[in-house]
Amino acid sequence: MILILLGPPGAGKGTQAKKIVESRGIPQLSTGDMLRAAISSGSELGDRVKGIMARGELVSDAVIEEIITERIKADDCAGGFILDGAVRTVVQAEMIDRVLASLNRSLDVVIELTVDEDELVNRLNTRIAEAKARGDELRSDDNEETFRKRQAVYREQTAPLIPYYEAQEKLRRVDGMGSIDEVAAKIGEILDKSGEK
Repeated sequence: MILILLGPPGAGKGTQAKKIVESRGIPQLSTGDMLRAAISSGSELGDRVKGIMARGELVSDAVIEEIITERIKADDCAGGFILDGAVRTVVQAEMIDRVLASLNRSLDVVIELTVDEDELVNRLNTRIAEAKARGDELRSDDNEETFRKRQAVYREQTAPLIPYYEAQEKLRRVDGMGSIDEVAAKIGEILDKSGEK
């Protein structure tokens, strides 16, 4: 089972990916996690990525392709995997299709988490206030201005993936505003149906 989760920042893609990992036993390939690992390493690539992410911009396709291609070849991906935040533009979608085809594999399903962006901003501000009250350190991109910029970038660059995957008849939509368990149950139904093909 190879799947992609789509949705704007804050839609719950990471949370749902973890649920799928637990229930299906396939790895979550989160570019964000891989990029944050690079930042933590203090490497030259990590320093470049840190600046890009702090500005709320997207990392270049070349960096994404390098990270994803190597990861897909790993043994733990043999039974499938989740691409979480790894495909953000049509160019990247075409690259993933190409990489998978070269390995005689293909994408099974794309799940779009549909959300109310203003409500996501309210949730972000609540989360920031709670973190400050606890004395937690905030990430450099944890603020409303950067969050809204990331949403705008999503609409401009990532939303075109929706018709791309609709044309492949792989897109399924789930209301992402429900509880975590409600959203997970709907995703589970879609994955069960996709696995029967």
